[in-house]
Amino acid sequence: MTLHRRRFLQSSALALAGALAAPALAQSPSQSGTEARFADSPWRRLADADWKRRLAPDSYRVLRQDWTEHPFSSPLDHLFRKGVYVCAGCDLPLFRSEWKYDSGTGWPSFWTVMQQNIATKADFALVAERTEYHCARCLGHQGHVFNDGPRPTGLRYCNNGVALRFVG
Repeated sequence: MTLHRRRFLQSSALALAGALAAPALAQSPSQSGTEARFADSPWRRLADADWKRRLAPDSYRVLRQDWTEHPFSSPLDHLFRKGVYVCAGCDLPLFRSEWKYDSGTGWPSFWTVMQQNIATKADFALVAERTEYHCARCLGHQGHVFNDGPRPTGLRYCNNGVALRFVG
């Protein structure tokens, strides 16, 4: 999909603002317990070649190599039907449709997540610290969480659309 300069600049400014605000986020104390719950998952033992066969190229780059899809490229960004969003790698439920909102950033955004199904880590790829979250079962990269979201949590789980599948 062709990126329009204005949309790119708008989404870049929003992402930078979120990245600068991220250090104020608290890390969940249940992270290690969440990851330990799935420690023996067969999804964690898949070889890279298996992931390449299972996933579309864009999904592979995001889930397995921590890439980010282009903003405004995902059809899930404007999908608001009732259902559940699951990890595109292993089908673990991550979000309910009631938690989704239009953040205007160009990526599917949610104000909360199924905490027991994600794990987080610090990400310094853009120099400023951000909080990355991934599927706790297959360790697939989903996106980043920022503290500029709506009530009641004030959080924005900014997800790559190619890292999710919608089940309606």
